[in-house]
Amino acid sequence: MIPFLDLKAVNQQYNAELQAACKRVIDSGWYINGVEVTEFEKEFAEYCGAKHCVGVANGLDALTLTIRAWKELGRLKEGDEVIVPANTYIATILAITENRLTPILVDSDKKSYNLDPNKAEQAVNNKTKAILPVHLYGQIADMPAIIDIANRHNLLVLEDSAQAHGASINGKKTGNWGDASAFSFYPGKNLGALGDAGAVTTNDEQLAQTIRTISNYGSQEKYKNIYQGVNSRLDEIQAAMLRVKLRHLDEEIIRRRAISKTYIERINNPSVFPPFFNKQEQHVFHQFVIKTETREQLQLYLEDKGIETLIHYPVLPHTQKAYKSMHNIVMPISEHHANTVLSLPISPVLCDDAVNQIIDSINSFL
Repeated sequence: MIPFLDLKAVNQQYNAELQAACKRVIDSGWYINGVEVTEFEKEFAEYCGAKHCVGVANGLDALTLTIRAWKELGRLKEGDEVIVPANTYIATILAITENRLTPILVDSDKKSYNLDPNKAEQAVNNKTKAILPVHLYGQIADMPAIIDIANRHNLLVLEDSAQAHGASINGKKTGNWGDASAFSFYPGKNLGALGDAGAVTTNDEQLAQTIRTISNYGSQEKYKNIYQGVNSRLDEIQAAMLRVKLRHLDEEIIRRRAISKTYIERINNPSVFPPFFNKQEQHVFHQFVIKTETREQLQLYLEDKGIETLIHYPVLPHTQKAYKSMHNIVMPISEHHANTVLSLPISPVLCDDAVNQIIDSINSFL
């Protein structure tokens, strides 16, 4: 069986380093907001090219706390509208509605699956206060166009970078394009912890400090609370794990791109369409997503061949029971994607023999 993602094998590569990092934390006797968190925040900010990084408990909190901080700073208020792609995981929308702002869904670009800047600009009105682009599947959105729109309309930009650690345009990485960027380090991400973890990067010192304060019970000084905060801190052991894996992230991206190149060059089944991207640096292939009108049949065929595949994402946020008020919204391109995309196995430990087996199986599918 070729698993979709073998996390045990991914982490086994760095077993000695991870165990040493874990032991370092255990032996330190300091388990919350310690040296490992401080050092990871510095290292990840430097990796992204940003001035500040604030570790939080998970990727959803990274999004939610950034919007909350903007509200506390008077830059957003309840009822403001946020432009967001319809083609995304529900967490992106949850962060907006949790803060009692209004998500304005925009259909995706046909080729990249990402936010279509032209449609985004058409959605701008006097209630629009922010744009929340998602770097879906590991491909950075058209940030130059999005930043241009934001500058002309005086909008905040929050990048959802949960799937795109290391992706860049002209050398500028995700995490350093918008006013802030939210990252997830869920174990399956390209930079994955061994549990839940997340972070916000920004060049805005006031925003970074506000997020850090809210995430620590609203407190900067013990027993003195500025905000009605929450407990959302990056765990010390997870920070230690992430410091190990960050050192290997770029080499893992190289392997992901090599696998993707092989897939694209050798999959020749006329019913299967590979992902589109402009330049390799813009995509870190968190997922390798093909498109086919015969998805169910192909998925079953590959399963019979011992190949596990997944669908990202079969049910879009605006069609979920959680958002009944959005059920009248129609997003034809995003909905077509949801019905036709299929994610193939891809990871830094996927061997060439497995890649060849996957390709041969797809090419033999009628």
